[in-house]
Amino acid sequence: MDEISRMFGTIGRDRSESLSSDATQSTGSKLVLRHRLNQLMTCVDDLDPKNELHDKVVKSLDNAFLVCGKRANKPKKDSFRLHMVTWNVATADPPDDVTSLLHLNSPKSPDLYVIGLQEVYSGPLRFVSDIVTDDPWSHLLMSTLAPRQYIKVSSIRMQGLLLLFFSKVEHVPFIRDIQTTYTRTGIFGYWGNKGGVSVRLSFYGHTLCFLNCHLAAHMKYATERVDEFEYIVDTQTFDCKKAPRIVDHRLVFWFGDLNFRIQDHGMHFVRSCINNQTYNLLWSKDQLTMMKKKEQMLQEFEEGPLDFQPTYKFDLNSDVYDSSGKKRKPAWTDRILWRLRPKAPPTDQQDENRAVLDAKKVRQLEEDEEYPLKIRQDSYTNNMEYSISDHKPVIGVFTLELRKMYGTPLVRLQPEGDWSADIDAMVLYSPLQPFPSSTWDWIGLYKVGFTSISDYITYTWVKDDEVAFNEEVIQVYVGKEEIPVRGGECVLCYFSSTLQCIIGISEPFKVHESKVAIEEGLVPEKLNGLDKAVENEDLWN
Repeated sequence: MDEISRMFGTIGRDRSESLSSDATQSTGSKLVLRHRLNQLMTCVDDLDPKNELHDKVVKSLDNAFLVCGKRANKPKKDSFRLHMVTWNVATADPPDDVTSLLHLNSPKSPDLYVIGLQEVYSGPLRFVSDIVTDDPWSHLLMSTLAPRQYIKVSSIRMQGLLLLFFSKVEHVPFIRDIQTTYTRTGIFGYWGNKGGVSVRLSFYGHTLCFLNCHLAAHMKYATERVDEFEYIVDTQTFDCKKAPRIVDHRLVFWFGDLNFRIQDHGMHFVRSCINNQTYNLLWSKDQLTMMKKKEQMLQEFEEGPLDFQPTYKFDLNSDVYDSSGKKRKPAWTDRILWRLRPKAPPTDQQDENRAVLDAKKVRQLEEDEEYPLKIRQDSYTNNMEYSISDHKPVIGVFTLELRKMYGTPLVRLQPEGDWSADIDAMVLYSPLQPFPSSTWDWIGLYKVGFTSISDYITYTWVKDDEVAFNEEVIQVYVGKEEIPVRGGECVLCYFSSTLQCIIGISEPFKVHESKVAIEEGLVPEKLNGLDKAVENEDLWN
């Protein structure tokens, strides 16, 4: 390239005196690039093919075309909308309507919902019943989102801490390696009223982790809160080579009732700032902001501006701050922060030390370059509409921009022929990519608008019920007694036991009503799941 530069200095100079020095320096400009290409074409005309410089120019151009070709062939970046909620519900039952909490009337619908609750009621009788059936909060959120084509992909509960992850159905086959865990920090580390619950997963190949925490209360325990957070992050591990710890994930969200308070300022000044909406005057004395200045781990987390009313503590069923004898000072206890994994050293700095870097760091660098991930916070606010708790919910809306590492599901599946309860049926599925199959894999039949992975009508074990297969297509048997008599719109889902997720969903198809049942006037004594759903709809109509 030095020879080519010298060539431009001789042959090209007298042909382009009009090119300004400013334009020459602006190499990113398309106009300048076109001008330079015109120069090059003129120079090539003047080159002697027998000259050594001619070969060097050809090689340089070949390399340039190769680079341009690679960039042109890279998959485009996609944007995904993430809606997050954190709310200390103070043991209250859920409200009747969560439209404004979930922004259901927004023209832009989220791709993902992540909802972290604290102090969900966990009295002995309720907690036992919640183990058997969904708790009231989960039930409300699932029944609200399912008709809008969201399903609950994962959840975890530790006493009053509850974390729910919802996704649009179209993304579900690309959400893999789902794992959950929890850490207790209350009462000597044995009681789960405080601590953290987390869900980790791979979203189109990008590792994400969501950590919902409820940390120690009271003004004087700011340092203890940081200690608890660091303990949770250090001790939580996952059975995942790519990201065995929370900090190994490409993107981490830390949220919940973090319980940091506003110190030093008196009650009158704090309330005056709230009334005047001069929240910025309080930021410097927010304990989390203060602790970030001296704690390295906290400095890696980002947060949007606290440009909304402090969310604690309110009188129940009102927007009035604590009027009890304690008169607790308002505070931003409820927060949503995020951390993008720090990038490995740039390539130019890394070459000399490449041997020192371990293979994992090298892979991370290559992944960051090939599959970039960016995050933008679109809104960060509270919701003053709800007053069932002494906390107000906090909502964060984000845009994730990423390049998908894969865009094809692991399995394609479809029903074979017409389905009804009058005849045994077949499912056809085709592995599109290698995946770790297991004898515990199953295919479920679901009603369109199902709420969660466990909300199936029936299922069949893939390995046990295989009837025929070749290299491309495998048939799996489903007995007619398992098919809903009343029929309906359904989908098939392939669940991977190893990956703990759905890896393929069929297109919706119609299960026909049983002709035999209609002709003979048979009413089954025990209707299965879909029949019950249709029966209930009939009762309400």
